[in-house]
Amino acid sequence: MVTQAPIYRPDTDMFTSERFRHVMGHVPTGVAVVTAMTRQGPVGLTVGTFVSASLTPPLIAFLPARTSTTWPLIVPVGTFCVNVLGEEHEELCRGFARSGGSKFDGVDWTPGEATGSPVISGALAWFDCAFEHSYPAGDHLFVLGRVLGLDVRAQGRPLVFCHGRYQRLAPRSASFGG
Repeated sequence: MVTQAPIYRPDTDMFTSERFRHVMGHVPTGVAVVTAMTRQGPVGLTVGTFVSASLTPPLIAFLPARTSTTWPLIVPVGTFCVNVLGEEHEELCRGFARSGGSKFDGVDWTPGEATGSPVISGALAWFDCAFEHSYPAGDHLFVLGRVLGLDVRAQGRPLVFCHGRYQRLAPRSASFGG
C-alpha cells in the first residue's frame, strides 16, 4: 500500500531558496559522473546526488537538474554508467559539470560490458545501468536505474563536496574505533 503525504501549502515564506541552499551546503555529498554512449559519441554530466535505492532488485538513483542539456541526450539511449569519483578527480568533475563542449577530451575510459557506456578509468566505483524510470522532483528529476554490472577500485577515497567546495576525507587513524 502506498501512502501519500498530505500536500504542504505554506501560508507564509518560511525561508528562501538561498537559505535552503546554504543549509544544504553543510551536508557532504559524494560526486559522480553519469555517462552514456550516444550515436554522436560519449556524453556525461556531474551529479552530487547518488544513492542506493534498492537491493532487490538492485536499483540506484540520482537527480539531474531539469535544466541539464546532457541528460536529455542520455534518456533515449536507455542505458548509462554512474562513475563514482575519487579525490584525485576534482578537475575531471569540474569538466563534466560545465555545459557544452567535448567533455571527454583527454579522459581515459573503456566501454562497460553490459551497456557500452563509458566507464571512467580510475573511478572509485562504477554502476552500469539500464534506465528504469524518472520522476519530477521540483527543479530536478529523480532518476532510477537498474544495475546490470558494477565494480570497485581496490583503494582510494571519494571526492566529496561540502561547504561550497571539494573536500578530502582524512585518512583513517589507527585510534579511530575500528
